[in-house]
Amino acid sequence: MFTPRRRIAASTDPDVGLRAVASLRALTGRLEIVQVENARKLGWSWQDIAGRLGVTKQTVHRKHGKRTRSR
Repeated sequence: MFTPRRRIAASTDPDVGLRAVASLRALTGRLEIVQVENARKLGWSWQDIAGRLGVTKQTVHRKHGKRTRSR
């Protein structure tokens, strides 16, 4: 028997699948914000954060720099 999450993942209905993808993107976006803020508060460099996220330092700074600068 499939759990509700497994039903969504196994669905062949694009509406169900794409809504799930959108929800996951929103969740991961919020999680990234929280964790980047935590890392900066603990003194992590932009390079350290970027390395963990698998992006360049410039990318992570451009995305999160304004939000964390005032803290």
